[in-house]
Amino acid sequence: MTEVTIIGGGVAGLCVARTLLDCGVGVVLVDRHKDIGPHACSWWAGGMLAPFCEGESAEEPVVRLGREAADWWEAKTGAVHRCGSLVVSSMRDTADLARFARRTTGFRQVSGAEISDLEPDLGGRFTKGLFFESEAHLAPRRALARLRASLLADGAVFVQEDADPDRYAQRGLTIDCRGYQARDRLCDLRGVKGEMLVLSCPDVSISRPIRLLHPRVPLYLVPRGDGVFMLGATMIEGHAGKHVTARALLELLSAAYALNPAFGEAEVLEIGVDSRPAFPDNLPRIRRNGNLIRANGLFRHGFLLAPALARMVADLIIDNKTPEVMDETAA
Repeated sequence: MTEVTIIGGGVAGLCVARTLLDCGVGVVLVDRHKDIGPHACSWWAGGMLAPFCEGESAEEPVVRLGREAADWWEAKTGAVHRCGSLVVSSMRDTADLARFARRTTGFRQVSGAEISDLEPDLGGRFTKGLFFESEAHLAPRRALARLRASLLADGAVFVQEDADPDRYAQRGLTIDCRGYQARDRLCDLRGVKGEMLVLSCPDVSISRPIRLLHPRVPLYLVPRGDGVFMLGATMIEGHAGKHVTARALLELLSAAYALNPAFGEAEVLEIGVDSRPAFPDNLPRIRRNGNLIRANGLFRHGFLLAPALARMVADLIIDNKTPEVMDETAA
């Protein structure tokens, strides 16, 4: 195997390209956009490498396969922050915290004093929490930029074209990593809408992702450095519209205010909406039909599962090893 064409330059396509290139396979990466940007779902990702936290609602493979992510991103981009994840709830929502604990592993319970030690700017607001010490996070845009730069430096070829994977597959081995755009070929792929904000609040210092449990709108807050935070929560079935809903905006900002009232003075730098590609069970799929391999369905676990998905694609191509997530009944 000397060269593979990859269609799609988001997190899945870039990770597959990096993995194949590291295995000695040449790659041509084709995308309709010249560079990464707001058009990509991965541009709006939280960047939480939090497999144990995801176990609260995700299937077992997400937790197991997601444990590969932090080491992979550290090795390929050096952009990983290993500060753990902190889960908190208000006093009235302690039942939600207990439920989260029952459904997850890899944490230790922390008191209000320990929460204050971990995050002084949350001090006094929460009496109990869960600290997932082994988890990590990254800044998605920085990680993608570094990954793309490393691919260029190591000889990957980038082509700007609105490509048809089936046409490319007539020429040679092709991997379709187009995410939600691949719904034109994958009838069981759906979009799950996500809405998020980027805030600037220099008065608040938080060093790790915080998850605030709430019966209506669970929220995550991820530090980006220099007083900038990614704030997200929503998952709405259906194709994403162009704009955030008024209700989501109100609830996201209200939840941030509950974390620290200083967020009431934050500046809203960006508002983002995307469609996360998902199959019915919210697990990724690898499908092969001759020269065409489709790798898709990362759902909200793009940065968490893309390294494992890329590894399995490489194993299939190089060693003919059947991937764990292979869907052999569908082309």
